[in-house]
Amino acid sequence: MYIKKNTPGAAPAHLSDEIEGSIQGHRDGHGFVIRDDGEGDIYIPPNEMRAVLHKDRVRVRIVRQDRRGRPEGRVVEIIERPSQPMIGRLLQESGVWLVAPEDKRYGQDILIPKGATGAAKPGQVVVVELTEPPALFGQPVGRITEVLGEVDDPGMEIEIAVRKYGVPHEFSEACLAQAKALPEKVRAIDKKRRIDLTDVPLVTIDGEDARDFDDAVYCEPAKVGRGKGWRLLVAIADVSHYVETGSAIDIDAYDRATSVYFPRRVIPMLPEKLSNGLCSLNPEVERLCMVCDMLVTAKGEVHAYQFYPAVMYSHARFTYTEVAAILANTRGPEASKRKDRVKDLLNLHDVYRALQVARQQRGAVDFETTETQIVCDENGRIEKIVPRTRNDAHKLIEEAMLAANVCSADFIEQGGQPGLFRVHEGPTPEKQEILRGYLKAMAVGMSISDNPKPSEFQAIAEATKERPDAQQIHTMLLRSMQQAIYTPINSGHFGLAFEAYTHFTSPIRRYPDLLVHRVIKAILGNTRYQLPVLPTPGEAHAKLAKRLAGRVAAPGTKPKKDVKPLSREIQAWEAAGLHCSANERRADEASRDVEAWLKCKYMREHLGEEYSGVVSAATSFGIFVTLDAMYVEGLVHITELGGEYFKFDEARQELRGERTGIRYAIGTRVRVQVSRVDLDGRKIDFRLVRENEELLGRALRDKGVSADSGARKGRSETGRKETVAAKGRKSKPEAATDLEPAGRSHAARSPIQSLKAAVKQAATSGKSSRGKARKPRRG
Repeated sequence: MYIKKNTPGAAPAHLSDEIEGSIQGHRDGHGFVIRDDGEGDIYIPPNEMRAVLHKDRVRVRIVRQDRRGRPEGRVVEIIERPSQPMIGRLLQESGVWLVAPEDKRYGQDILIPKGATGAAKPGQVVVVELTEPPALFGQPVGRITEVLGEVDDPGMEIEIAVRKYGVPHEFSEACLAQAKALPEKVRAIDKKRRIDLTDVPLVTIDGEDARDFDDAVYCEPAKVGRGKGWRLLVAIADVSHYVETGSAIDIDAYDRATSVYFPRRVIPMLPEKLSNGLCSLNPEVERLCMVCDMLVTAKGEVHAYQFYPAVMYSHARFTYTEVAAILANTRGPEASKRKDRVKDLLNLHDVYRALQVARQQRGAVDFETTETQIVCDENGRIEKIVPRTRNDAHKLIEEAMLAANVCSADFIEQGGQPGLFRVHEGPTPEKQEILRGYLKAMAVGMSISDNPKPSEFQAIAEATKERPDAQQIHTMLLRSMQQAIYTPINSGHFGLAFEAYTHFTSPIRRYPDLLVHRVIKAILGNTRYQLPVLPTPGEAHAKLAKRLAGRVAAPGTKPKKDVKPLSREIQAWEAAGLHCSANERRADEASRDVEAWLKCKYMREHLGEEYSGVVSAATSFGIFVTLDAMYVEGLVHITELGGEYFKFDEARQELRGERTGIRYAIGTRVRVQVSRVDLDGRKIDFRLVRENEELLGRALRDKGVSADSGARKGRSETGRKETVAAKGRKSKPEAATDLEPAGRSHAARSPIQSLKAAVKQAATSGKSSRGKARKPRRG
């Protein structure tokens, strides 16, 4: 006997099949097994979840099909239980000590024996180590290993997140001792065999709140070939000079793989003496650097380049805001303060414009998205959330860094040594089909080929940018793409439309950049860089490896150049790339968790208040709305959309009312009220405060009914009866959507139409008497 899988296209599974995977707990008590083979998830009911924990690796047997058509499993064996500690609040109930996990996916409180509470007090946030696992008829037991403090302490959300996601936040003693032994400044011995660039007016351009400076730039006009062009210098902090392969600092840096950025706090990849001192290109001090020295043509093409180690002297520290002001007005107050540097900035702006032209001709994807910045007070609470505006100064630095990264990738390829590339592959066949269906459903009039190029995406974005639903279309274009990863096997960067791309420009905060520097130095020195013996990758690596294993090449995709079995050396680089990619995801998840917590705490102060917003996603269980004023996202559950049945249209990515035809899709404008905030679950709920008349009017017009005829029908006797029935069901204004939208008089109806209308009215009245409306359950 076969059972239907809950994912389309998946092979059917036998009842009694035993399958391995990882438990994914749910806050409502049930769970799922994420299968190792990449097939559809297996549902685990609450009674089975009592003996396991979120993240456990298990073997399950499929025993039945649940009422929603999903394969349901029974846990046969717990293969592995991660030793990651759990975080929660200490509670005392009837003399019994408990810790309620902060992550509700764990599902059960942890019993704490009287002698295992340590110095913790009731209500405090603590870290727990399990001493006895859960069982079908017994709760897990643990002991408190660390007291983090009170739940309202400033920065507590960060302390929770770093432990929840396993972010390394303390340097080893060996690492700190090695950093302490480093010199305070550049020594004469460090300058040997380096180009002296101290007389070149390199400058840094960063945000106002930047503390470490990876990169400095300089540009001057130059003759390139037979035409005019520019000489562009990108100088990057030479971290590899101080962080030797396999050293204590290197081991800690690899373990972290990236700096993690939170509001008001950074967990750096390197000790502060390096990240903010010796390796930071601070103004008016000598620093060691690696330089990408490029000749750029008037068309924005890199004609030639060279790499070399140098010593530099930053002549100024600029902010993006300051540079944008100077470029906008070279006679303004900002320019008058920096007279000596204005010409250099204008040269940088000129080469940027040339590089921008080359970007457009290349067909690189360039969607404008709104990024936000959380501004906190001294206690770590949100004061406001503001959009980050990208001006020409941001774009200038971005194009300079892209050029240097492309040269780095080319240099490694030509050098014949393995290294890490930043690879961004095109959409999977499944995502291509979804996107084609969506574009057709939205009558865009353009689509993508079987082997799409980034220029096709950019062309669609350009062609639709004036449409009212442009935001919805652009969001779907972005969602169809894959995430970029680090790998030694180069297959290009789809989004940027580069045949080879890597990361060279941020070795202070990204470990792949540090590895790229080492490979470039090895090529320059005619040696071969050998990776150190790296620690065993952790859970994040395993998760990403499974995700990548499920990728399928698109039809017509050219085979990769290297089809031979991977050598041990390449396998080691592959492992390093997976580790860095996975820890990049881990850092993003931790940052998002903290931001979500802060936003929830912020919105608790605004319960009951009304705001205008825009739909940012549509699902089968409701719509997500982002507020205009605060850039905070929340859910309007489908039960809050009005007294009718809403169907999710996957092709159009929208919810549509079955009778009114009212539609909620990405970009739809609505007005909502903040109705509920779940701090532990990091969730905000909204409700519609009134039906959007414009949406309803458009829906009626789509059905061939004018707003006037709809109003006349509302004044008819039948209309009054239906309105009374609607009021009995809901007192909110959106009950008006229960009116029949056809707008035809009874005289114009055929007998069949009259019968259908009578049945519909009877069904509506029946729902009213039961006090329930027909709606899908929340997913």
